[in-house]
Order: sequence, then structure tokens, then C-alpha cells
Amino acid sequence: MLWGSHKKVCDIFVMSCCYSRRVSRKSMTVLAILAPGQGAQTPGFLGPWLDDPAARDQLSELSEVAGIDLAHYGTEADAETIRSTDIAQPLLVAAGLVAGRALLADAPAPDVVAGHSVGEITAAGLVGVLSPTDAMAFVAVRGRGMAEASAARPTSMMAVVGGKPDEVLAAIEAAGLTPANNNGPGQIVAAGTVEELAVLSENPPARARLIPLSVAGAFHTVHMQPAVAQLDALAGSLATAAPTTRLLSNADGTVVADGAEFLRRLVAQVGNPVRWDLCLTTLADLGVTGVLELPPAGTLTGIAKRNLKGVALFNLNTPDQLADARAFVAEHAGVTA
Repeated sequence: MLWGSHKKVCDIFVMSCCYSRRVSRKSMTVLAILAPGQGAQTPGFLGPWLDDPAARDQLSELSEVAGIDLAHYGTEADAETIRSTDIAQPLLVAAGLVAGRALLADAPAPDVVAGHSVGEITAAGLVGVLSPTDAMAFVAVRGRGMAEASAARPTSMMAVVGGKPDEVLAAIEAAGLTPANNNGPGQIVAAGTVEELAVLSENPPARARLIPLSVAGAFHTVHMQPAVAQLDALAGSLATAAPTTRLLSNADGTVVADGAEFLRRLVAQVGNPVRWDLCLTTLADLGVTGVLELPPAGTLTGIAKRNLKGVALFNLNTPDQLADARAFVAEHAGVTA
């Protein structure tokens, strides 16, 4: 190679390296915003947000769509009342949408967004796949449909904590149950009929604890198919758009760039397992450095603490945390591609 050509190539290489270093420094920070699923709600958790007139107005609009008084259930109702599926699910999505609007109005966009189970609807509303009102219409039908399906036959769920993953899955299958939630190593939730859960209790996997969950049905299993049918009928009337940032799917942890496809997955998710373990793998592969969980926060950051070592965590639960939350977002939001 002639020296002139060699020098030109070297110059290009040096320029490329400088550019790579600039991109690398910016890309070193990757922010994930997560939305929790059913069971995270606690009595009165929406109370502090009602001091904001914009939040009150948004909740009022969402309440009209859902057909329930979200402000009442989020501030005055007791734990047993808000445990009901048809109340808990709209309440959780409303909380995430209200907090997400307040947070992101004056903050950089996140690099990736994901939600656990019903939290996927919150995520879809935050990134524009569904409008906030369509997200609420969807979750209202979802909550009622799942409540009705749960009433058809006594079913429930049980957490299996610890044990070897292969042995845990084998014991769940042997009992006729479904691994409805896989939340990472040592955290699998089995779901099915009460008779099947009794079989698992009598034949637990080695070195595992079984914890019955206080839920009304076997969510994310074949027992929810009536609710799937209702959502499928509704989905055709909803407009979708491409997400404004990376959006992960509970089905397989992949990034879904098509709004209509994500809506299809939201419908199917009700009757299929939640693979949060695969979402965690994708978050790790993306190099996430900061995780912010929307209210009621704590569950997903707890899982992240165990599975995404070294990642900074922020639980957003009250509006007086917004300034710190925006600073956290600004610190970790990187290059969204």
C-alpha cells in the first residue's frame, strides 16, 4: 500500500475512533422506565398525586373511560377493595400514566420502557402505542374480563421461590399447572386450579418455598381465554402508533417497534405466561445503567436489584420526588436508537 493511501486510511481510522469514543461516552448511560403489575397497589397510594390539578383532571378523564372513580379507589378504598381485579388494574394503569406524564413532561425520553403484566398497558400508553384514554378503555375491559373468567372456576396462583429452575418447572408441569410468571432465577409463579395447586403443595420441588398468592384467579393461563376473546373484539376499534422509544414485550423480552403488533401481544398476554426473566435479559443486553419504576414502585426495582447488578434504581411514588426523578432520568438517559 502506498504511503499516501495508508495515511488517508489512518486519518479515517482516527476520526472513526474519536466518533466512537464520543458515542460510547454518551451511550454509557441507558435509562429504563418500568411499570409494575397487579399486587403492587396499596391503600391511599394515589393520594399525594391529587394535589396536582393536572393529575386530578387526568384522573377524572380516565375515570369516565373506566367507569369507576379512580380518585376514590386510589385514596379512600381499603386493601381488600382494591385487590379486586376490575378495580386494581385500571387503578395501576392510571397511576402510571399520571406519574409518567408529570415526570416526562420536563425530562429526557427514556431509552427503553417495559411493564410487568398489566403494566404493559401503562407502558403502551406512555410511549404512544395507545392514547391514554384507549389504554384505559383496554385495561377496563381486561380487568372486568379477567374477573369474570376467574369467577367461572376456583383458580389461583402460587409463588415458587428457590429451587433449581429445571426441577421447579418440572414440578409445576407435573401438577398440571402453568408457569404464569417467570420473574428471574428463583422466582416462578405457578397458576391453575386449586386442585392442581394442592398437588404442587404435596409434591414441592426440592429446596423451594411455596407461597400462596392472594389473587382471585389463574392469570396468564388458559383459564383467562374468555377475557382474551373480549380484548380481541375491542382491539379492532383501537388506533395504534409506533412506540416513541424501545418497548419490550412480556411474551419474549424482545423490542417491538410496531404498534399494531404490540397491541396483538397485549391481547394474547392475558392468556400466556409473562416472561419477565427475558425482559431482564434484554435490559442487561441493552446496557441499562438506571431503572426508574413508576408508582406504586418497589416490586420491579427489587427484582432488578437482584438480577441487574450495579444498576442505579429509583422508586417514584409521590410527586415530591419528581425533581429528583427528573435528575435521575437526565443522568441516565442515553442515545435512543
